[in-house]
Amino acid sequence: MTIDESPGSRPPRSTARDIERYAALFAERTKVMKSSAMRDLMALTERDDVISLAGGLPDTSTFPPDSYAALMSKVAGEYCARALQYGPTEGFAPLKRCIVRVMEAEGTAIDTDDLLVTSGGQQVIDLVCKTLLDPGDVVVAEAPTYPGAVPTFCAYQADVVQITMDRDGMRTDELAETLDELERTGRRPKFIYTVPNFHNPAGVTMSLERRHELVRIAHERELLVLEDNPYGLLRYDGTPLPTLRSIDRGEYVIYASTFSKILSPGVRLGWAAAPRPVLEKMKIGKQSSDLCSSSITQFFVTAYFEQGPWEDYVRSLIEIYRRRRDVMLDSLAEHFPREAEWTHPEGGLFIWATLPDYIDTTDLLARALRENVAFVPGRAAFVDGRGGSSMRLNFSGVGEDQIREGIRRIGEVVREQVGLYGTLTGARAVGTAAAAPTRTPREYAAADQPGDEAAPRENLEELATVLRLPANRRAS
Repeated sequence: MTIDESPGSRPPRSTARDIERYAALFAERTKVMKSSAMRDLMALTERDDVISLAGGLPDTSTFPPDSYAALMSKVAGEYCARALQYGPTEGFAPLKRCIVRVMEAEGTAIDTDDLLVTSGGQQVIDLVCKTLLDPGDVVVAEAPTYPGAVPTFCAYQADVVQITMDRDGMRTDELAETLDELERTGRRPKFIYTVPNFHNPAGVTMSLERRHELVRIAHERELLVLEDNPYGLLRYDGTPLPTLRSIDRGEYVIYASTFSKILSPGVRLGWAAAPRPVLEKMKIGKQSSDLCSSSITQFFVTAYFEQGPWEDYVRSLIEIYRRRRDVMLDSLAEHFPREAEWTHPEGGLFIWATLPDYIDTTDLLARALRENVAFVPGRAAFVDGRGGSSMRLNFSGVGEDQIREGIRRIGEVVREQVGLYGTLTGARAVGTAAAAPTRTPREYAAADQPGDEAAPRENLEELATVLRLPANRRAS
């Protein structure tokens, strides 16, 4: 064998050849699997020079390093052997008692036997799909819906039917009509997926009336509801509303939440509360995925709850995030065009903004990344190509100065697109809000709502303090 013939000198195989080589081995479901828009952006947004308004990131820098060190020392000193060992699939009892306390803080009573500890809230969605879905089964979700749920639904080959949202959350009248239509064609949804509190990505909150109506529909039609509630304790304004689980009393609602938003996503701990027959199947599904969630982090969280009032840390987050939300709202009013619309969330981590129809936010993201700023394009929250002119903006993961600068950079890119559109079409470009007297977030929150065009001006203050959820006009 010559030097040129040595194994190390072989030319690299082409990417196309690699795909062809393995294509016949891939499962059919891989053809419909989608990548997560947020995960795709993580590598880019890890760079120090990029301002990321894309991820649903809590601010972990707020957790005191000395507290972390003390808690890990306690785990090492008191639970070392157990923390380094496998644990029960359903989770350790001390952690489940902590979960009971968190749910009680939202007015929801739960028995520890009805709980399954998971590796983050995302695993709950996966386990529900694994437990309930066969290829072609119908899942009903909001429009828009959580972008991280879309790849999971697709991976299990679900037929996702999306229901329009407005300022009060999912439109239950449209839901009922859709369920009737599905029934006429002999199709029955396996579950309804909803994020009722401070919706991801829309930022709106389901009204009390619609919560009761959704639970009524579930009972009447014997349908399961997956209530995804990671943000419920992060309320900045308004009055807390009961969870769907508390209204339902555990008959048809599968409740999902996580420690990611109230403590740290790094602990990778979430939980599900479900009717016991469903929970047992989910437990078996988890055994085939990861056997059990991390024992180390389960004892870490338990130690955290034992050290003192966990609510104090949540209250500190609320104050930080409230200020950041207000900074983003003010920055949007200053730098986005007057044609743009955005929600005014009472809590959570996100604002949903919609630009003029002729701006595609997927294309806009590529331009924004050149300015070292990122967001999630709206199409990631739909399964049918809608959302092309919308974007999800996160205000919790970066500081106030970065929020101002990030929105300014996006606003600059948007202005370029508005100007280009005017040049190409001859239409007069609409100026940004900065070109006119700046309106406060409260004044923007009092803007006209869909269906309210005939409402007298003096009644606008009585409308919901959320900008209208924009119609997603573009479709691929």
